[in-house]
Amino acid sequence: MSQSDLPPGAARTYRQVRFERPPGSTEILLVRHGESAIADPERPFLLVEGRGDPELSPEGREQAERLGERLGRLEIAACYVTPLRRTEETAAPLLSRLGIKAKVEPGMVEINMGEWEGGLYRKKIAEKDPLAAEVFRQERWDLIPGGEGNQALFERTGSAIRRIAERHADELVVVVAHAVSISAVLSQSTGASPFAFVGGDNASISTIVVSSERWSLRRFNDTAHLE
Repeated sequence: MSQSDLPPGAARTYRQVRFERPPGSTEILLVRHGESAIADPERPFLLVEGRGDPELSPEGREQAERLGERLGRLEIAACYVTPLRRTEETAAPLLSRLGIKAKVEPGMVEINMGEWEGGLYRKKIAEKDPLAAEVFRQERWDLIPGGEGNQALFERTGSAIRRIAERHADELVVVVAHAVSISAVLSQSTGASPFAFVGGDNASISTIVVSSERWSLRRFNDTAHLE
């Protein structure tokens, strides 16, 4: 029975309101790339624009397939990747299902680790390097020699998201990017500390809705398609 069909004198009732994307806003699915190749200190990753560029591991390719199966049923207007091949390889199964080509958004590329690029960062973390611990304590990547600072990271990722939103009003888009670049966007969406969302899993999905008034976080680190 609708409210207009209520008997005379009956009290009007109200359901809880469900979220609806505001008119003119853009829903962005932020996907972290699948697991990448194992780092070997004897064979550093090749660098692209100063950043390590490993391919996906076999596990990462399986994650990409499952991601494509899940998102391939949605009405996605566009899919963005970064200049690094692990994002292109992660997006490939989805792009095949959608029948579209990826667009490159350089502003969402991974943080520059300076002298710890090429896979060295993983070694420092695994060996509990004191400087690595300090990076996380202070939440500053620029403590790494040559590392990118938070302000530069936030400015370029924020600009990238605004560019994408301006192109896709009232649409759903996918951005396949990296743990730290996604974390920077989510911190800007919520006002959280710079490292609050750094722990996103490979091939996970986080969702923001971007309007002229605000950025709203709707989901973080969804990995249901991998379980």
